[in-house]
Amino acid sequence: MHRLMLAGAAALVLAGPALAQPAQPAAPPPPPAAAPAAPSIQLTPSGDIVGTLKASGQFTTLLKALDAANLTAFLQGAGPYTLLAPTDDAFKALPAGQLESLLQPANAAQLQALLAYHLINAGLPPSKVQGTKGPIPTAAGPDVQIDGSASPFKANDADIIGQATVSNGNIYAVDKVLMPQAAAAAASAAPAAAATR
Repeated sequence: MHRLMLAGAAALVLAGPALAQPAQPAAPPPPPAAAPAAPSIQLTPSGDIVGTLKASGQFTTLLKALDAANLTAFLQGAGPYTLLAPTDDAFKALPAGQLESLLQPANAAQLQALLAYHLINAGLPPSKVQGTKGPIPTAAGPDVQIDGSASPFKANDADIIGQATVSNGNIYAVDKVLMPQAAAAAASAAPAAAATR
């Protein structure tokens, strides 16, 4: 009888913790898949605009184009400047043969105009971009549309995927090569569309 009582008490002691634990709820369903975030790159300031682009290793095509257009020394000047810097992947996305054509010495003026469209002759720190939206004049003349209310920030239809404040201004890495003709066409289409309403 004594053994039976001890066995019963031991069973209760062992079962006690199991009885004391509340039933575990079913695992919640996984959240719906979010849209993939735009790829971002880390830009670590390394002196001026050119030094930072070189240190990154993701702007070799842009650096080659800046050399070909005689803009490298300019971007090493005192500034402040803001460069919307297309990554190597952005240049790879250009139509076949376009980059090679632009890099030909005979097309230096065209290349320089394209690169000048990525350049703003003023510092444009993130604090001035955040929450704002509108045109900014470029060194080429035509405006670029900056949208700091979007996530990620945008320059025309390109995503801004990295940023650095450097000794002579600001760099914003973009995932597309900006085309002034496309920006002008979009700007002229907007008033026309509004007029037809």
